[in-house]
Amino acid sequence: MNNYIYVLLIKLLYNDVPTDWQLSFQDAASPIMEEIHFLHDYIMVIAPAICITIFWFILKSILSKFKYKYWTEGTVIEIIWTIIPAVILVFIAFPSLKLLYLIDETMEPSITVKAVGHQWYWSYEYSDYTDVDLEFDSYMIPTSDLELGDNRLLEVDNSLVLPIQSHVRLMVTSADVIHSFAVPSLGIKVDAIPGRLNQSDLFMKRPGLFYGQCSEICGSNHSFMPIAIRGVSLETFVDWVESKISEE
Repeated sequence: MNNYIYVLLIKLLYNDVPTDWQLSFQDAASPIMEEIHFLHDYIMVIAPAICITIFWFILKSILSKFKYKYWTEGTVIEIIWTIIPAVILVFIAFPSLKLLYLIDETMEPSITVKAVGHQWYWSYEYSDYTDVDLEFDSYMIPTSDLELGDNRLLEVDNSLVLPIQSHVRLMVTSADVIHSFAVPSLGIKVDAIPGRLNQSDLFMKRPGLFYGQCSEICGSNHSFMPIAIRGVSLETFVDWVESKISEE
């Protein structure tokens, strides 16, 4: 019972997994995802205002017939219809360009991780350790083996463990067909293409277990290759690396 209450509290505190009837984004755990939230909310204030204004103009023009003819035709209304949308687009363009710049920006990484997509699982390689090959495969846990609080089609046997408050360089590629490495809470979506190495910067602001899935239709078991990234403190990460190395 205590474990069940603990799981419920964690799910109420952070929304890092899809929930039933969810309409909004998952809770942001990275600066990029926070900017995506802001841009979405910002545009969702402007867009309804535009729709309501246009609907009001249409309705007023229909009801008043030709009494207010200057609302629908004439030089003045044409100038207004040109200038106001241009100003609105400028206000939308600035945060959009800022977000595009932030997504494309790469920082000096503290650690580099390579994610390789397979049909149908992921494998991870920590390339900063030259003495040993620190790599492992990550398979989905079958529904019959799930425990209390686990998420169906999202749990894996080996999570990708990364330190929080650290810049991580994520290299993504594929060993067979095109996949896509996507984790909504972290604002990551990188295509895994055979013969090509794509790069993304990852920065987690808080600890947690963040879920994602392959978002490219890669075959019959496309929906059975989830991603689980566990954000831990730097000390915990070092202990995890040492335990992994000792297993080699």
